[in-house]
Amino acid sequence: METNILYRHKDLVEKSKSGDRNSQYQLYELYVDAMYNVSMRILGIKEDAEDIVQDSFVEAFKNLKSFRYESTFGSWLKRIVINKSINHLKIKKIPVTSFDYQEYNISEDNNEDEDINNTIQNRDIYKIKKGITCLPDGYRQIINLYLIEGYDHIEIAEILGITISTSKSQYHRAKKKLIEIVNTL
Repeated sequence: METNILYRHKDLVEKSKSGDRNSQYQLYELYVDAMYNVSMRILGIKEDAEDIVQDSFVEAFKNLKSFRYESTFGSWLKRIVINKSINHLKIKKIPVTSFDYQEYNISEDNNEDEDINNTIQNRDIYKIKKGITCLPDGYRQIINLYLIEGYDHIEIAEILGITISTSKSQYHRAKKKLIEIVNTL
């Protein structure tokens, strides 16, 4: 019998909604590592990522009654972690550079994505991870949100408070920079 993925861990979520600390701890144990990795990819600082994850779980459990199974619990929690991570960067004033005042002819063609994918396939994953950490903060944000977290440019623009064209231009530049970095490692 197949179960709907939206209701994965429903028993734990429902018990957590009623304040069952043991169920909350079980949910925490199920998701803490994945949420830490999400925050680390965005922030790059261990202590900040740990703080954001803790704050995210506190917020999630405080607002669990609003969770309506329109997505999985993990997706809902991940959105909280990403938003808190991005807000943390905004507070620290780590900007995404805006290129709105200039005109860029960035192709919607996915050939460049194929180029980066081919480069990535031919490289050691360690080099890719290291390369991402060497990117400037704004570039690292875009790469993480687009390539790793799977957001599109419309969503990234909304999350970061930038235009869609800025998201695209930052992604385009970040890809080129990442390839350069990986080729030197």
